[in-house]
Amino acid sequence: MPKALSLNEIRSRCAAFAAEWRSHAGYERGEGQEFVRELLGAFGLPRTRAALYERRAQRSSTGRQGFIDALIPGLAVIEMKSAGEDLEKAEEQALDYLDGLSEAEYPRYVISSDFTKFRVLDLGADGEDSAVTEFTLEELPGNAEVLGFLAGYQVRGFGSKQQEKASIKAAQLMAALYQEVESAGLHDDQVSVFLTRTLFCLYADDAAIWERDLFAEFIETRTAEDGSDLGAQMSVLFQAMNTDVSRRSASLDELIARFPYVNGGIFEESLPIPSFRKEVREAILVCCAFSWDAISPAIFGSLFQSVKDKEARDELGEHYTTETNILKLIGPLFLDELKQRFTDNYHSKAALKRLLDALGNLRIFDPACGCGNFLVVTLRELRALELRILVRLQELGENYQRELFAENIVRVKIDHFFGIEIDDWPARIAGLALHLVNHQANKAMELAIAVAPEPLPLIESGHITVDNALQMDWATVVAPTPEVYLLGNPPFMGDHSRSAEQLAELRAVWGLSSTSRMDYVTGWYKKAIDYYGQIPGRFAFVSTNSITQGDQTHRVFGPIFEAGWRIRFAHRTFAWTSEAPNAAVVHCVIVGFDRGGSGTPAPVIYTYATPRGAPAASPAKNINGYLLDGPDFLVRKRTRPLSPSLPQVHYGSKPTDGGFLIVDAAEYPAVAADPNMRPYLRPYVGAREMLYDTPRWCLWLIDLDPKHLRASAELRRRLKGVEEVRLDSDAESTREWADRPRLFRQIGFQSEQQFVGIPEVSSESRLYLPIAELEPRTIISNKVYGADDPDGFLFSIAGSSMLITWMKAVGGRMKSDPSFSSTIMWNNFPLPEVTAAKRTAICAAGKAVLEARALYPDRTLAELYHPQNMPTELLRAHAQLDRAVDAVFGLRGRVDIDARLKALYTSFKTLSDSGTFDAITRRSRRRRS
Repeated sequence: MPKALSLNEIRSRCAAFAAEWRSHAGYERGEGQEFVRELLGAFGLPRTRAALYERRAQRSSTGRQGFIDALIPGLAVIEMKSAGEDLEKAEEQALDYLDGLSEAEYPRYVISSDFTKFRVLDLGADGEDSAVTEFTLEELPGNAEVLGFLAGYQVRGFGSKQQEKASIKAAQLMAALYQEVESAGLHDDQVSVFLTRTLFCLYADDAAIWERDLFAEFIETRTAEDGSDLGAQMSVLFQAMNTDVSRRSASLDELIARFPYVNGGIFEESLPIPSFRKEVREAILVCCAFSWDAISPAIFGSLFQSVKDKEARDELGEHYTTETNILKLIGPLFLDELKQRFTDNYHSKAALKRLLDALGNLRIFDPACGCGNFLVVTLRELRALELRILVRLQELGENYQRELFAENIVRVKIDHFFGIEIDDWPARIAGLALHLVNHQANKAMELAIAVAPEPLPLIESGHITVDNALQMDWATVVAPTPEVYLLGNPPFMGDHSRSAEQLAELRAVWGLSSTSRMDYVTGWYKKAIDYYGQIPGRFAFVSTNSITQGDQTHRVFGPIFEAGWRIRFAHRTFAWTSEAPNAAVVHCVIVGFDRGGSGTPAPVIYTYATPRGAPAASPAKNINGYLLDGPDFLVRKRTRPLSPSLPQVHYGSKPTDGGFLIVDAAEYPAVAADPNMRPYLRPYVGAREMLYDTPRWCLWLIDLDPKHLRASAELRRRLKGVEEVRLDSDAESTREWADRPRLFRQIGFQSEQQFVGIPEVSSESRLYLPIAELEPRTIISNKVYGADDPDGFLFSIAGSSMLITWMKAVGGRMKSDPSFSSTIMWNNFPLPEVTAAKRTAICAAGKAVLEARALYPDRTLAELYHPQNMPTELLRAHAQLDRAVDAVFGLRGRVDIDARLKALYTSFKTLSDSGTFDAITRRSRRRRS
């Protein structure tokens, strides 16, 4: 049975080809086609399917019709010239034809030859230096890998733009095929099986798994144009590929008999014979014209998962996990350490062999694997490191040619990879993607050391379990050992987006009733520490940044620290997104843990100047639950301030009214002119109104006179609107307020004197929290906190660097912007006891801040506190305020953020109840082995 050629076989064929053509005259017209046919034959392309010769095409430069010497659709265009002619001009001529080709035909490579020399242009190369390669006919055997793409051998830059573009295009083709297959009446799970099998065949056609374009030839020559027998014929083909060659029927169609035995479970499941239309056949043929070996299994797997969803199909390319982000996790968790071991032991054959053994002992487990992109990238990276070791060992004298079974050389096995996925469709994709990336690794191995496992039959497979990860025992997937590394990107749902079932799962996992405000992802953290029990281990997950902020932090990290785990590394908040236009963005963190084991490295924190920026690594002494370099402490909600020197702050009022109780500037004249509504108008200030000085009002109807309601149709209309909005709410607590439409849904702080307003959320880039002094009787929204402040002390403390440092350290966040809160942030602010003299100095400095602001009456708070445009006088006033507040913490002179954090930690420890703090200090984190 014909099969894909090894690189050694290709080199031998190229040597024979060069010897045959060495003495030919080299006439383009008379010998060009034969030269191309034999060249392609040397790379295993059958003469009948190798290329389209004399393909008519229009020249871009002249608009005239011409002929391409040879075209392999979607892969390469070949331009022949007579001996001695200029190959650069031949290349220009070939390029001149490309605009006339269809998208499916458009090639990746341009090959020019004059019978004695070759010039190869890679149109998809990211860098110009590697775009063109030239060599002579005599040098062809030694440059076989340059043309290796003709046989499915391609060394690509993983994660490159070309792979990303190819993967997106491939997913779009599969989405179109899915739409056609879906109409055939197969059940959803049967469609999944059919598409994954078809994808394998498409990839095998281009990636040297079997004869090039064998599947395309089957579709073209063994199925009717109207598609009537397509389902039956493909069923026969799939059954044949699941049958060992020795057990196949002697009467099997000769073309089907050329397909090898695949194994690996891909074709094992029996499917009913589908009835297809011609549109399905046509969609498959369009797919056949694409170069599937150009895809990244990691990127494509994520995209392929989306083809069943209409909305996701429309946005293919916008919602996949970039390989760069995956490497942010696996690098510091274990891969960087392994690479360093390779570098450190570069000259030691024995040490490199021990490193190979260590790679072979690893087990990678993603308990929320989805379509397998973390597993796929990890397999790819470990195989790449393994290959570097094998190449170096070969340089040190190791001879792999003597190994009878090449698979024995490979230590990083596909069956060392484990996953749990709740849905069957992505689980199938994960299993297939692991096979594809493993095959790519084998081809790279063949190129590098001339030995590699046979592509088929598939001997091993990844272990993907279809189940609910939070409802099963992970040890049934793979037994826990120190060599099992847990990793992944579990579901992000927060407390507002979880289902009732998911909340029940969280409560079962944590064994607590107080999980209502915890993100769904936290269940994976608890399952991880339960999985390892008392043994050493490592695990890391991507999570929304909310688990390291506010009230969740002590709930999540307290049990982890108490179980003896430490944070090995952490990526602080960054934007988890693809590089595609309009990509979905989630503000995430990555937290990696370890416990026990040998050679524990210093912790590393990765910070980002902007959420979309590049990470900067900094060594740390200890990483706490807020992902800061400092001692372990975890704040809990408090109903009153920890510091005896701080007053309380209060939440504003929330209308939940559909806007009917709010009056904007355009509506104000009419409402103010109505004697039945005018008495109830109050200034209404939310965070935006406060920062941008935007006037708004509200109808504050606590003391509504019934006669005013009877006399005002407009007032009745507004209250009716509030009632309908509340009745239409999904929240029962809101519906209960429908019979009180005149009242705000939540009534918060009010004052009859001037008071302080504090915005709930402030830009991450601001140096200080912009605080406002608001007029009496102003109603603040639920986006503002308020408090009476007769001497300006609260204003001064809230406007200090010390306060915003604390807020950014332990407060919650909206995306990446820090959030003010009373129970977590303010009530835990560890302000030491303030003497009368220091209080006077602080209040005076706060007054100076107000005076500096008053110098710019036309500027809003947003403008005054823009980090790149703060007035000099205001900066000086805040610096003086900082000196006054810093002095309370015992700090003098220039104080940086690290000094502030240290002072805050120390003061928090002093002020906290000893039981609260001691339970979460490093003394409770006993190392376990």
